[in-house]
Amino acid sequence: MENPGYCSGSFDSLHHPRVIDEVADDDDDDEMVDIAGATLDFSSTDDVPPLSSASGARTAAGVNGTGPSKLVDPLEDLLPGVGTYEDFNTIDWVREKSKDRDRHREITNKSRRSTVDLLISVSDAFSGWLLMLLVGLMSGALAGGIDIAAHWLTDMKEGVCLIGFWFNHEHCCWNSNETTFQERDRCPQWQSWAELITGTPEGAFAYIVNYLMYIFWALLFAFLAVALVRAFAPYACGSGIPEIKTILSGFIIRGYLGKWTLIIKTITLVLAVSSGLSLGKEGPLVHVACCCANILCHLFTKYRKNEAKRREVLSAAAAVGVSVAFGAPIGGVLFSLEEVSYYFPLKTLWRSFFAALVAAFTLRSINPFGNSRLVLFYVEFHAPWHLVELAPFILLGIFGGLWGALFIRANIAWCRRRKTTRLGHYAVTEVLVVAAVTALLAFPNSYTRMSGAELISELFNDCSLLDSSQLCGYKQPANTSETGVGNSLADRPAGEGLYTALWQLALALVFKILITVITFGMKVPSGLFIPSMAVGAIAGRLLGVGMEQLAYYHHDWFIFKGWCETKGSKPEMFRLNPLGGGVTRMTVSLVVIMFELTGGLEYIVPLMAATMTSKWVADAFGREGIYEAHIRLNGYPFLEPKEEFDHSSLAVDVMRPRRSDPALAMLTQEGMTVGEVEALVESTRYSGFPVVVSQESQRLVGFVLRRDLLISIDNARKRQDGVVSASQVVFTEHVPPHAADGPPPLRLRGIMDLSPFTVTDHTPMDITVDIFRKLGLRQCLVTHNGKLLGIITKKDILKHMAHIANRDPDSILFN
Repeated sequence: MENPGYCSGSFDSLHHPRVIDEVADDDDDDEMVDIAGATLDFSSTDDVPPLSSASGARTAAGVNGTGPSKLVDPLEDLLPGVGTYEDFNTIDWVREKSKDRDRHREITNKSRRSTVDLLISVSDAFSGWLLMLLVGLMSGALAGGIDIAAHWLTDMKEGVCLIGFWFNHEHCCWNSNETTFQERDRCPQWQSWAELITGTPEGAFAYIVNYLMYIFWALLFAFLAVALVRAFAPYACGSGIPEIKTILSGFIIRGYLGKWTLIIKTITLVLAVSSGLSLGKEGPLVHVACCCANILCHLFTKYRKNEAKRREVLSAAAAVGVSVAFGAPIGGVLFSLEEVSYYFPLKTLWRSFFAALVAAFTLRSINPFGNSRLVLFYVEFHAPWHLVELAPFILLGIFGGLWGALFIRANIAWCRRRKTTRLGHYAVTEVLVVAAVTALLAFPNSYTRMSGAELISELFNDCSLLDSSQLCGYKQPANTSETGVGNSLADRPAGEGLYTALWQLALALVFKILITVITFGMKVPSGLFIPSMAVGAIAGRLLGVGMEQLAYYHHDWFIFKGWCETKGSKPEMFRLNPLGGGVTRMTVSLVVIMFELTGGLEYIVPLMAATMTSKWVADAFGREGIYEAHIRLNGYPFLEPKEEFDHSSLAVDVMRPRRSDPALAMLTQEGMTVGEVEALVESTRYSGFPVVVSQESQRLVGFVLRRDLLISIDNARKRQDGVVSASQVVFTEHVPPHAADGPPPLRLRGIMDLSPFTVTDHTPMDITVDIFRKLGLRQCLVTHNGKLLGIITKKDILKHMAHIANRDPDSILFN
């Protein structure tokens, strides 16, 4: 099993090698680093095998020598492990893209030789589309299974179907002939736990029995979810989107997208949603889709052996996850482009659209909700909106922005407390306590007792003539001419049932706001879209009813004259407002997701106004969204593309070594022995070394990675006769002459990057940061008139930006 540890506490069974990708690192080797809530011990030296065991790079290492020993060609004899990356390291985007271009050029040249090579070239070009098809099919099937299982277990908290325990409440009563329109959810085939235990569905004792059974099932589901995560897949906890954003930026977290994470996340997501916790399945579905994509990538060589190509597939998989979560393929593509992806070329856009289409079609074929829709809360709007309605939409946007900013600060403060106190060592207890409190407070209120998706579906109710919902508890009109047209209701005064529902919704709003702050980030799969939409839908329904009643009783007011003459006021028009603009800071993708959910374009302009207002208000308190905040909290090496760098510092101010640091460790192209190189590597923890002409001139020649250097030397000792510690190490094109009785030299030019990225010491840091962002660099060398001065790594930039923002620079833990 991969990563047999857990998301919290100290688990000695979970070890990874620590790789430091910087010139000078002050961190202690034995420090404990928390990733996604997982405390990992890096003191172990056990190596974790990379995803790709060999590299097909043209720059792969080789060793050769002169004299009687066997020559090894660096371009023909590829060494396993050279060109790959260790765990918690950053990929070299430039090298990966160069490898793919060389591979594609070789296939293209061979395709002209024979028909077989031509077919190989065609299959290589088609493999990307085939992979997208498989990702869409697999993700859609898993999403359908998750929806069906979650609906079934959620209903099991309230009762069981006598004709088959595997039926949920709705499916159990489908074929019943004894249901009424007003009580269509009641049928003899479905019995509550009180009916099974006491024989009666009514009364105080029956209520207590149902109450206790509700709490029992909630605690059982929550315990199973957190126990499975703890025992089998520590990376299955949380939303997954912050880590996926970091992975797509080039960081490597082995096992995070593995098969065990996929299996456990799928199972525990069903359990967590069914437990009644204030969380959703939308964020984790993105993680599930990316796990599917990562596993299926191993079926295709060009994706298995190239980390950059694999991240293109993962970007498309993120779109698939949103597509199956909301039934919004277009919104999923825009979500991947706007919120998640770091590198999103045009061909990835086409393939994302295709994969999202396949996934949505697969989910529609499964029909998990039995309503021929992709989501449970699908609704349509066809009535036009009036200009005066923009004001309440903007008010909702202001509320969303304020709540989003408050939620981010409160949730990050709680998560930081969880990470820095003993609370983090009791993850199981925390989940059980929160689940117990949630169930205890949620059961008395029918709007908090139901799942988040069912709550949103209820709030989307448009109150037809025969609707028995409490939200439609209006007073009956005395004049039958006021009953409206068709199946709709004319404006009517609120009745006692509606006022009761409004009080319950107000309490549900406060409850959802508070409990979501504590729930998001616990050690179970947890998404944020559904809780945010539920809060927005409750606020929208309350405001909608208020506006409706205000217009009804004051229809002679100037602002309501045109509104009431053109159409009746409807409270459900305002339920569309999502708070995602304030929480996640999404704009375009959020609007598209919402209009795909509602199936109508009438309210796009008001929804755009509400979303932008929400984002502007939230940005006034901080430009960081919830996912970026969790990335910073966990210390991931992620350069946010949206963040501006407006400081006037230069490259020489950020580079290492500083004045108080030791001299820069470097290799010379000639003159060093194998023993001296091994001693230098063993005495430092740097992940790479610049190569210069000599220690005196320090003219830059290239850059060599620590991992490639160690693998090449170890391979040379095994495969090349005569290589000993006294052998000369050369990085020149031609091997210099050596004494006939001396050991043969070791030529390592094949593993050296001959064109490392360099900047001068007076390059502004804003330009340097843009270079790192747009090229995905791991490090950049600093020169002055061609002479090497120092090096800037991604971690140096992140620490410098944290220092400018008055944050702790040592919070950047990974590299």
